[in-house]
Amino acid sequence: MTMTSPETETERQLRLTIVVHGRPAPQGSKRYAGHRRNAASGRISAVLVEQSKRVKPWRALVTAATTQALTADPASLVPAYTSPLDGPLEAEIVFTVRKPASAPKRRRTWPITRDSGDIDKLLRSTFDGIADAAAVVDDSRIIRVTATKTFPGEHPEALDRPGAVIRLYTLAEAPS
Repeated sequence: MTMTSPETETERQLRLTIVVHGRPAPQGSKRYAGHRRNAASGRISAVLVEQSKRVKPWRALVTAATTQALTADPASLVPAYTSPLDGPLEAEIVFTVRKPASAPKRRRTWPITRDSGDIDKLLRSTFDGIADAAAVVDDSRIIRVTATKTFPGEHPEALDRPGAVIRLYTLAEAPS
């Protein structure tokens, strides 16, 4: 029995490249803000409010950058956008986060402080921004993710200031 890696079993095609400038913000932590009654159903439910004030602006930046990427020059290498991406998708994301002033300037450092955000929560807010722009049918279609957090200039795909480079690929079975 021969085992093959998923990379050799599927072909991927780059469908969209998105460059977002702005400070990436994690999404996920909520705080309880009481209860309210739904006017239509009469049900009472808890009101949960996003704790980070940075999430909404970040999602708006991602949505705007995605919309811009969708309407970019049709002569680009990426196939023309016709409808939201569907089926199994892969995402590669490089988040460039703020480097603290106290960090060493002449050697590689790692964005492991609370200020840089949890990578899973950065993904959540970013995927929601992409979905808000209708680039994907639903962010549940993303089945494979490669994500990196880095400081400006410390990774080959790092931006010169905070933001993210996002690449979306469609996946298909390799022809046999």
